[in-house]
Amino acid sequence: MNLPVPASSTSAVLVEAAHAHGPAAPGQYLTFSLQGESYGVDILGVREIIEYARPTTIPMMPGFVHGVINLRGHVVPVIDLAQRFGRPPTELRARTCIVIVEVNTPDGAQALGVLVDAVNAVLDLDPSQIEPAPAFGTGLRREFIQGMARMESGFIILLDIPRVLSTEDLAALAHVAEGTAAA
Repeated sequence: MNLPVPASSTSAVLVEAAHAHGPAAPGQYLTFSLQGESYGVDILGVREIIEYARPTTIPMMPGFVHGVINLRGHVVPVIDLAQRFGRPPTELRARTCIVIVEVNTPDGAQALGVLVDAVNAVLDLDPSQIEPAPAFGTGLRREFIQGMARMESGFIILLDIPRVLSTEDLAALAHVAEGTAAA
């Protein structure tokens, strides 16, 4: 079942928060575009989708950290997923948005904003549609990929969001959020 995600991001789209770990499994995946490629993340790790708002930059952060936003009183780091993958920065366009995901860190659950070109849809994926991560050819580190969803139009790269950032990176972002909130 394909559930469309509104093209207009003038209001936040709330999604129930939960955590998914392990290999790609059948279920629902939020799909989005990033520099001409299609990606998906397990919907259970997605909290909401918000309209792009210019983050506050934080000095001396890794290049892929776009800054922080205030999300209902909470400081949320925003990463540019393209830069995290070693690509040029995301170009800001009308459909650019921030996907708020929740990942577990040694310090507990951490909300994290992921900058993407556009959110596409929520897809129900059957186990027969999901292939293991390839050993080469995606341009991403293999541990970032849960699997590849085979679609009529090609493949969707299913990301393992908790692994997209290393434990050290997540801990550094958590400390930034705590330090900014205390200020």
